[in-house]
Amino acid sequence: MKFTPHTIEETAEMLETIGVSQVSDLFSPIPDELKTEKFDLPVGISESETMKIMKKLAGKNDADMVCFLGGGVYEHFIPAAVDALSSRPEFYTAYTPYQPEASQGTLQVLYEFQTMMCELTGMEASNASMYDGGTALAEAALMALRISKKRSRIVLDGSVNPVQKEIVKTYLSFLEVEVADIEYGSDDSINNYLDGQTAGFIFQNPAFDGTVKDYTEINEKIHADKAVSVVSVYPISLGLIKTPGDMGFDIAVGDGQSLGNPLSFGGPYFGFMTTTMKHIRNLPGRIVGKTVDTKGRDGYVLTLQAREQHIRRQKATSNICSNQSLCAMNGLFYMSLMGEKGLMDAASLCKSKAEYAKSELAKVKGVKVADGETFNEFVVELSAKAEDVCLKLADKGILAGIPMNNYINDAENKLLVAVTELRTKQDIDTLVSEIGGAL
Repeated sequence: MKFTPHTIEETAEMLETIGVSQVSDLFSPIPDELKTEKFDLPVGISESETMKIMKKLAGKNDADMVCFLGGGVYEHFIPAAVDALSSRPEFYTAYTPYQPEASQGTLQVLYEFQTMMCELTGMEASNASMYDGGTALAEAALMALRISKKRSRIVLDGSVNPVQKEIVKTYLSFLEVEVADIEYGSDDSINNYLDGQTAGFIFQNPAFDGTVKDYTEINEKIHADKAVSVVSVYPISLGLIKTPGDMGFDIAVGDGQSLGNPLSFGGPYFGFMTTTMKHIRNLPGRIVGKTVDTKGRDGYVLTLQAREQHIRRQKATSNICSNQSLCAMNGLFYMSLMGEKGLMDAASLCKSKAEYAKSELAKVKGVKVADGETFNEFVVELSAKAEDVCLKLADKGILAGIPMNNYINDAENKLLVAVTELRTKQDIDTLVSEIGGAL
């Protein structure tokens, strides 16, 4: 493509063709009072001068703060090769190539992504990615309703992230569906909904407050009631804790941000969804399959397309077409580079460093660490408002965590702290010291 501007002759020829004498006539419908006749712009500057100005502006950002934020997205180490691979021109596009003529390379990458997500979650089938973790959870609720056709209730357990609960409720708000929301810390139990009317039960593991639980026995009860069990998982944790497949879940979803995608003010990230072969035809989104051509060569194709909106729009399992495949490729490259041992090491570091942080914070006067087995995230109750403490630490270059009062009731002194493999002993010691000084 040429990027040279039109010549005077070319412009005159085009104006003559459309019967206009000058370019300004093209804007004649716009009232004069809305036009800007003169732009007060400085004279042009060189590229090097422009870079200096931009660097000065960028220097105003607080980009190097020590981060203990979590709540669904986390700061993890990303090998440099991840971006080097995903930025290759063969892959670098925000658009999902879902036409039959999509390149074999792109289809193979998505197939390998699906394979690795199945291995990671212990499930049997995966799609080629979702928009993010929250919408993947909402799609899982819709999938549960499709599987349990004559049932019209979805139960949201207290373990689920409150933000993602709202996404699920929004998705279901225009359907004739009852959403039973078990609030965080509530005495309400899923046993109250095992009555043959519930289509799906939705959990999160690790929970929003970081606690880890084995849902095997709960899933047995759910399946005895012929309902669908769904879990939202933090993929890095699966390097250490029991997988959704091992616990007997029907559907596993999550946000793939922690797999090779940097924190970026909410996105773009990607969601993932895995399930059993029994339910694959109810799985939303693209699915890439492996086959052989007429010459016996391996080939990759979009399969089970009758489920999709470009084939059967009104009866489709979802309206997902252009989604987060580039971010999903980051996830594939990250998992490939880390390998099984690397993921286990990252998860172990997250766990051990979080345990160190818990033990040190428990020694601080005015800090109470919540009980329960956790992975890398935990709740502390402070003797002051969590929001005030966070503001004080932010002034010192520390993002101390998430004030839980923003998400649940009666929690103004509770702080959700996340620790990843990137946090050093010095980082944690500084956090402990500064929280003690802020109380």
